[in-house]
Amino acid sequence: MLKILYPICCGIDVHKTFVVACIASTNDKNVTTYQTKRFSTYTKNLRELAKWLGENNCKDVCMESTGKYWHPIYNILESFCKIVLAHPKYLKAIRGKKTDKKDAKWIADVFKHDLVSGSFIPPAKIRELRDLIRYRFKLTNYTTGEKNRAQNCLTTSNIQLDHAFSDVFGKSATAILNQVLDKPGEHFDVAPFVDRRCKTPIEEIQLSIDGSISHEQAEKLKIIRSHMDNLDKCKQSLESAIFSTVEPFMSQVKLVSTAPGIKDFSAIAVIAEIGVDMSVFPTSKHLCSWAGVAPQCNESGGKKKSSRVSRAGVYIKPLLVQCANAAVKSNKHLEIKNRYLAIKKRRGHKKAIIAIARMLLTAIYNILKKNEQYNPECYRKTDASFIDREQQAILLLQRRGYSVTKNDLIA
Repeated sequence: MLKILYPICCGIDVHKTFVVACIASTNDKNVTTYQTKRFSTYTKNLRELAKWLGENNCKDVCMESTGKYWHPIYNILESFCKIVLAHPKYLKAIRGKKTDKKDAKWIADVFKHDLVSGSFIPPAKIRELRDLIRYRFKLTNYTTGEKNRAQNCLTTSNIQLDHAFSDVFGKSATAILNQVLDKPGEHFDVAPFVDRRCKTPIEEIQLSIDGSISHEQAEKLKIIRSHMDNLDKCKQSLESAIFSTVEPFMSQVKLVSTAPGIKDFSAIAVIAEIGVDMSVFPTSKHLCSWAGVAPQCNESGGKKKSSRVSRAGVYIKPLLVQCANAAVKSNKHLEIKNRYLAIKKRRGHKKAIIAIARMLLTAIYNILKKNEQYNPECYRKTDASFIDREQQAILLLQRRGYSVTKNDLIA
């Protein structure tokens, strides 16, 4: 018989306008009684739910993470109960025997035996910071989309500024484009608008603007650029809010910034995703698995199936990959670069970058847990120069018991 770890617990089935709560109370003879009640999701009714749980001495609650609807419920019950938030796939009831009441009872039954793996939910301050950081990520994506649409307008009009400038939205290119939009169809000299540090010849820049932009494309481009300016203003205001929110965690942000490839907003974004308390993850391997940078374990019938990384870590995984790409290009941290090159040689770029991302996340875990700066000496065993194929062949034969030297290979 399964051991009951929570004699008094509650399962909550979450919906948009109401929740169904079921309290499962188990006595000394392992007989369980159930109380089911339905509450509206208005704040007043959710407070009544908290009061009802308190009257029944229920401190352990399990509910499924249904969309964004669980947020207000979690915020109100957080101070009264210990809440386990579980993915709906772990709480799915038997098909054909599903009602809201039965779902709540099923959640309570599964939870009282401790068969539910809860999701990682950081404290309220970290959740607020995470929400701001993710919104900043969205604004960055919107800006990138508008830049692509602006480039499409230029391509349609055969204005090839992307051939002459590495950044179409840089200082010189922007000044030239302003003149093109102010006087569409008119020929002008680009020399006064080009910065003296530009290495592209003036003749080539002059040829790049020899196109014909229509009135409609010019108006569309003006609207796109206006939207981009508004997005930049919104992003600046948002960054001010982020800095004020992250103020209590600045010491941890500075520690995370010592890791290779992680600076400024990258460190803040990492803190926003994983928090500052590493005790919630038993080991660094658990954190890497949660972030989706560890291989899956999938074996059946003695056969190992796909071991590719999971789809977890929608926000933190791309961030770690970007930081890894920056770290492997630098010669300041050879322990990172040499490990990347060694793995890339055998497995390719993509797997090597994921391995470096996991390496960085492991370093961040230890930085936050031990409250100390990044120590490259911990990774010096990977800071070794490459050996050629002949040396590799000698080492391979020596491991198998042969006595071989480089002179024997030459002979």
